[in-house]
Amino acid sequence: MNPAQHIPISATHFGELDESGCPGCQGEERLGFEFSYAFQPIVDLRDGSIYAHEALVRGPQGESAASVLALINDDNRYRFDQACRVKAIKDAVSLGLAALPGTRLSINFLPNAVYRPEACIRTTLAAASHHGLPLERIIFETTEGERVGDGRWYAEVMTEYRRIGFLNAIDDFGAGYAGLALLADFQPDLIKLDMGLLRDIDSHGPRQLIIKAVLGLCREMGIRVIAEGVETRAERDWLWSQGAHLMQGYLFARPAFQGLVAAEQIEALKS
Repeated sequence: MNPAQHIPISATHFGELDESGCPGCQGEERLGFEFSYAFQPIVDLRDGSIYAHEALVRGPQGESAASVLALINDDNRYRFDQACRVKAIKDAVSLGLAALPGTRLSINFLPNAVYRPEACIRTTLAAASHHGLPLERIIFETTEGERVGDGRWYAEVMTEYRRIGFLNAIDDFGAGYAGLALLADFQPDLIKLDMGLLRDIDSHGPRQLIIKAVLGLCREMGIRVIAEGVETRAERDWLWSQGAHLMQGYLFARPAFQGLVAAEQIEALKS
C-alpha cells in the first residue's frame, strides 16, 4: 500500500468504520498456512524481573521465522499481520502471561500492512478483551527488517495506537531504517538498540561513545531503552554501568518455543 493513499486519522472516528474499510482484516481463516510463536524475555536488571516477553514468529513445529516470512506477499500481508496479533495474545495468555503482574507482551507488527489504524486495530482490541490482557501491557514494535516507507505515516499510526492505550517501540534502533529521522517524527515509549551496535560494547570505544549519546538523548526525551542481543556478562555490565537496565539476549534466555521463561530460570539475572 502507498501510505499516501490512506485516509487521514482526523477524518474518521474509531467507531465509524466498517470492516470493508480495511482490506484483509478478516482474520486468519484465509491465510492458507499455519505458524506458531517462541517467546523471549526482556529483563529488568533493577529488580531481576521480566519486563516483557517478545513474541517471535515460528513455523508450526518450531521452524525458523524466515520460513514463515517467506510466505508473505502483498496479497496476504494484511491478513498475516492481523492473525499474528491475535495469535500472539492468545498464545501468551494461554501460557500464563496475563497472570504475571506487570509483565508485558511485545508484538512485532508490519507498519506497511496498516491501512487505517482505527479499523486495523479492531481484531487486536477484541483479542485483548477476550483473553483478559490489559492494553497497557501490550507493546507494538516494528518488525526487524521492515522498511517504513513513510516516517510520518508510521508516526501517525503509532500515535493512534498510543491514544488507544498500547505501548510502542522502535526496533533495531541504529541500524538502517530505524534512525534519528524516524525518532524526530515520533517519540516512542521504547527503543531497542540494535544488537550490532552492542556487540563487544565493553571493549569498543567508538560504539561506547555512540551508545552513551543515544542513552543520554533518550533520557532527555523520556524514552526507555532496551539493549537487544546481549550475549556476554561484560556487555551486560558495561551497559548497566551506563544506566541501561532493560536487556534482552542469549545471555539471559534463548526464545522458548511455545513457552515462557521465568525469571527464576535466568542465571544471568542473579550474578
